[in-house]
Amino acid sequence: MIANTMTLKSYLTAIILITITLIIAVSGALLVFVTKQTYLDGISQRGTELASVLAEDSHIIQAVRRSNQGIDQSLQDYIETIRAKTDASYIVITDQQAIRLSHPLPQRVGKRFQGNDIYPTLEKGLTRTTVATGTLGSAIRNFAPIIENQQVIGAVSIGYLEQSVTDLLFNYYLEAMLWLGFIYIAAILLTLSLLSKLKRTFLDYEPEEIVQRFKEHSLLLGSIREGIIAIDRHHKVTAINDAACYWLAPDQDHHKLIGLPLNELSQTLALLIVDTLSHRSKHSVTLGRHDFAASLYPIQIEATHSGYLIVLNHEQNMSELEQELARTSAYANQLRSKTHEHNNKLNVLSGLLQAGNTQSAIDYLQQESDHHQNLLGALVRSIENSTVAGMLLAKYNTATDHNIDFTLDEDSQLKNYTQSSNDDLVSLIGNLIDNACDAALKRIKSAPEVSVFISDRTNYLMITVEDSGQGVDEKISQRIYDLGVSSKQNAPEHGFGLYLVSRIVSRYNGTLDWERSDHNTTVFSVYLDKRELEQ
Repeated sequence: MIANTMTLKSYLTAIILITITLIIAVSGALLVFVTKQTYLDGISQRGTELASVLAEDSHIIQAVRRSNQGIDQSLQDYIETIRAKTDASYIVITDQQAIRLSHPLPQRVGKRFQGNDIYPTLEKGLTRTTVATGTLGSAIRNFAPIIENQQVIGAVSIGYLEQSVTDLLFNYYLEAMLWLGFIYIAAILLTLSLLSKLKRTFLDYEPEEIVQRFKEHSLLLGSIREGIIAIDRHHKVTAINDAACYWLAPDQDHHKLIGLPLNELSQTLALLIVDTLSHRSKHSVTLGRHDFAASLYPIQIEATHSGYLIVLNHEQNMSELEQELARTSAYANQLRSKTHEHNNKLNVLSGLLQAGNTQSAIDYLQQESDHHQNLLGALVRSIENSTVAGMLLAKYNTATDHNIDFTLDEDSQLKNYTQSSNDDLVSLIGNLIDNACDAALKRIKSAPEVSVFISDRTNYLMITVEDSGQGVDEKISQRIYDLGVSSKQNAPEHGFGLYLVSRIVSRYNGTLDWERSDHNTTVFSVYLDKRELEQ
């Protein structure tokens, strides 16, 4: 329960302090060990070097030789003068029988050396270092043999009392600990400064609160009907909501747009940013076939210009509710018209039956159903893909309602593919048919006609949609596949069909072409690799 109540600052403080303490403790221990070992090695080296030098002193050699001959000798004054110039605790010269010729305490001169660690030097001539307890206490003792005529005649012992060494090391340790303490305090102050900076950066929020607020802001941003785009100082997208994504890149996930340069998303908005000073401004812009009121708000973070917030308001002549009402009214009028038309046909059938003209009534019914039967027969024989077949039947009914002669080529053939491929085919073919029907209705001088041919007999799927319309306007012929480009005037909801078709064709590495035929019809042709559809 205590851990759950800890804040981010508490967590970081505890972790950093524990880490720093461990680092300082380990560093201190290593420093003590390394310093002690280094100093002891230095003492050993200095002691053996000094002992070797004294072992070659002619005055000392002469005195040791005489002592071995039974003549009393003392090097007390000579050696103590030398010792005073070094940091050694004592320097002892012995003859071959380990009798002292010098000692810091004069009364011990002439007595035997204390300790057996001298005999390897006297007997074998070894230069060595030992730790032993003598008359002055525990010490680090360095030995060097005195050699004359290739024979060991005595030894030099230079000692460093451990108490003296400990006192000296303590001074080193004290200085090192002061530095470590200074570093420890500096690290704590730096940590507190960093935590204070983090606290100000996070606005006193905990990570859980930041995540919760991020989710709330994302939900709020996605629910706004206006398009919202945030860019940084380098004009790269840092945030975009669903509305702006739908208007600018409807076929892409808005998460993939984050980090994209604004000029790749919309050249118009990129130029608008360049022309805008660092203050709020509002402009009217056209993106595709849509008109927008674009409001620009400079983003300021800690008195630094960090980017812009772009708000796009869709400008329409009537509200979406009015448009929906208009579409509903048009649909209701169409239903009333169809009801009136079917009532007239029922009256004809009733009159023929009442007059006893049964065969005429049957012929009339057969004539009315021929078109439906022809299309249904073609669908059953040729189109195995039930998803596309249902869409074609729906388009046929819609075309019939608008008095468009809709035909499906009898040689058509289409098999089933994966669900995602079927969905793309429905979108692709449906948009081509919708455009063809709209184009056919525009040409008043001739009866509107639309014909469709679909075939996947070879390694490629071929789709052709032909209409009797006037063709593509030359003004937009080079960019009819761009988003928002349409020949329909005052129709902001158009301009997406051929754009979506071109995107689907590109997704399957296909080709999309259109041409004006010799029969004054417009033909759109699509070729897709069947292997891409089957993946």
